Amino acid sequence: QVQLVESGGGLVQAGGSLRLSCAASGRTLRWYHMGWFRQVPGKEREFVAAISWSGSNTILADSVKGRFTISRDNTKNTVYLQMNSLKPEDTAVYYCASRRAGLLTSSRSDYEYWGQGTQVTVSS
Repeated sequence: QVQLVESGGGLVQAGGSLRLSCAASGRTLRWYHMGWFRQVPGKEREFVAAISWSGSNTILADSVKGRFTISRDNTKNTVYLQMNSLKPEDTAVYYCASRRAGLLTSSRSDYEYWGQGTQVTVSS
């Protein structure tokens, strides 16, 4: 089993930046694709970004392209989400998730393990 813990959330002004981290324990992430999702109250959890187990392939939601970057360091068992040019509509709880290597997808149902989430609030 993989335990995932997100950190790095907080309050930031519009236009600012944050870097989220997702640290894994219990098993190496080396053979897992990783994803970031976000959720606001009353809405479904939505896809933000995903990265393949090797780091060679990434997927980004259209709403964050050009602003967010996903990366990973398998030696540290950690995945990152660099968020720049933040907007108030980026406000949400951000979750990381893992998926056994196979297809790299943006589908929430394909991810097996989830963290508890970290709150990101962007003020206007």
